Amino acid sequence: VQLVESGGGLVQAGGSLRLSCAASGRTFSSTIMGWFRQAPGQEREFVALIRWSGGSTYYADSVKGRFTISRDNAKNTVYLQMNSLKPEETAVYYCAARLGTILAVTPPLYDYWGQGTQVTVSS
Repeated sequence: VQLVESGGGLVQAGGSLRLSCAASGRTFSSTIMGWFRQAPGQEREFVALIRWSGGSTYYADSVKGRFTISRDNAKNTVYLQMNSLKPEETAVYYCAARLGTILAVTPPLYDYWGQGTQVTVSS
């Protein structure tokens, strides 16, 4: 399984970015796709997830109402739309895949990871 993130960059506080995660290498019907982020000196933290089949979602409390995770089955791509970004959300954002159907928010429970994309929010 290969996951490739894109869409990171520099944005002002209050701005928006859309991250993409292109997945390849297997069928994804029984997979949970997650977005995580890691700031310098901090642990990797959960942001959002989506069931590939069915599309149900779950968000960290800190991003509810501002971030939206979605997927395009035809393109095998997962997206993270991020609005009203804050400087403290500056981090490397990672896409991850968890095989199976049980939801999880802890990084060790994910099986595959992308290389990450940098998001920098200036104040």
